[in-house]
Amino acid sequence: MLQITPLPAFNDNYIWALQTEQSTGVYVVDPGDAQVVIDYVTSKQLTLQGILITHHHHDHTGGIAALCEHFGKDIPVYGPQAENIQGINRPIATQAKITLEGLGLEAKIIQVPGHTLGHIAYLIDNVLFCGDTLFSGGCGRLFEGTAEQMYQSLSQLSELPEQTKVYCTHEYTLANLRFACAAEPSNQKLQQYVQQANQLRAQNIPTLPSSIGLEKAINPFLRADCAEIQQILAVQFQQPITNTLQSFALLRQWKDNF
Repeated sequence: MLQITPLPAFNDNYIWALQTEQSTGVYVVDPGDAQVVIDYVTSKQLTLQGILITHHHHDHTGGIAALCEHFGKDIPVYGPQAENIQGINRPIATQAKITLEGLGLEAKIIQVPGHTLGHIAYLIDNVLFCGDTLFSGGCGRLFEGTAEQMYQSLSQLSELPEQTKVYCTHEYTLANLRFACAAEPSNQKLQQYVQQANQLRAQNIPTLPSSIGLEKAINPFLRADCAEIQQILAVQFQQPITNTLQSFALLRQWKDNF
């Protein structure tokens, strides 16, 4: 069984440290800050056995070089081959799955272009590491991909079992929920989650992980086919909403300027 520990970094990043119950070896996901990882691994007397990268942005990759320098240059570093990220020595192109060296765990690879063109997610058992694609209450900005690509990527994630745990890389939840409430104000499950998330953050507790089931209930970007959302978008943008992709694209445009 996986044990997952959040390592806060920068203003709102989480570097996820994962290990099995019996192992002193640990993998980290998207280590933008090497020192946070070094401090954790050293203090817990663990061994850094590998690194998982979801996409090329510096706040997800900035610690690779220093970690390999500190722990050994032969540490497996997995990441999307398409994004040409310096330090990756286990490039992932079309592989459907990989075995994490040292942990003996299998990770399914899910291609999720949108935020960046080569963005990937890792699914280990019922745990999803999705980088900046799906957030709790939101989704990533379209820096490189199209609205259609992001819509397809999120649709793919929404088909995972509802109990799948969602570990994204940013504590954006409260800001995302403010927008979600504007997009779908009568959603009672959303209102309940807002209260829960506020209570967690008031105690400096992460709102993550979320779950696919929860996101399908409260996340407007997974609910672009909802009648209330489409009615509000029609008023917001003064145009008729004729399909779900249009609804999704306008949601993303609205959120960008919210």
